[in-house]
Amino acid sequence: MAAMTTPNISFEFFPPKSLEASFRLWDTIHTLAPLSPRFVSVTYGAGGTTRELTREAVGTLHNATGLNVAAHLTCVEATREETLAIADSFHQAGVREIVALRGDPPKGAAGFTPHADGFTNSCELIEALADTGKFTIRVGAYPEKHPEAADQNADIDWLKRKIDSGATEAITQFFFEADTFFRFRDACVKAGIDAPIIPGVLPIENWAGVRKFATSCGTSIPAWLDETFDKAIRDNRQDLLATALATELCSELIEGGVEDLHFYTLNRPELTRDVCHALGVAPKVALRDVA
Repeated sequence: MAAMTTPNISFEFFPPKSLEASFRLWDTIHTLAPLSPRFVSVTYGAGGTTRELTREAVGTLHNATGLNVAAHLTCVEATREETLAIADSFHQAGVREIVALRGDPPKGAAGFTPHADGFTNSCELIEALADTGKFTIRVGAYPEKHPEAADQNADIDWLKRKIDSGATEAITQFFFEADTFFRFRDACVKAGIDAPIIPGVLPIENWAGVRKFATSCGTSIPAWLDETFDKAIRDNRQDLLATALATELCSELIEGGVEDLHFYTLNRPELTRDVCHALGVAPKVALRDVA
């Protein structure tokens, strides 16, 4: 049997909202940076909730670590000028990659409502960013029907529009079974999408929280997963189970031809680190660390 190919990896972080959260983020970076990610992304909240925090975290991360930082940017509650000014501030901080998203509506809102002078959807944002010529642009993709989409085909059509607007890669929402991704990848190829699609992987730190999140974003939950976690929680083995399940999912994806994996870390690095180690992603120690 041929040895499994070691994947390229990337990580998602979110900006800290407190001093304690800042320490957690830096612990996360210290733990995961030695794995030499292809890029790390930093999320971005609606309506200014983490907009400034994202800008600060992106600049600090880029300057302090040398990691290739991709800043999230959304269309929510901002004019076109404000949004492009934020993109320009990322560029001035040395960032050359953006994850361009429509963004979730603010809490309590019935749905997404464009700002009167803002971008009405992600494609308009992508086109404007592409026109600057300053950034590599990634976008989101949904291997299962987005809650607001009419059907899966609508999601795929929208992804093709985003790629045609100037994006070069897509990162998927998380999922629990490899076949979910493979079906989506095949449908994208059939639709004429030739850009790389990176599977998003969420190591399960807390099953109750992940289950609630999955329900809200339309990720299907296999019955066997509920049963398996119920037993693992009773036996206090949920971390072992989470590591094994994420490793198995990633291994199946790699065996199916996937070369890149994007991990949603939730700023808790241990499970992600353990999964990467199991996949053969070894830390690279800089000379200054051993001198």
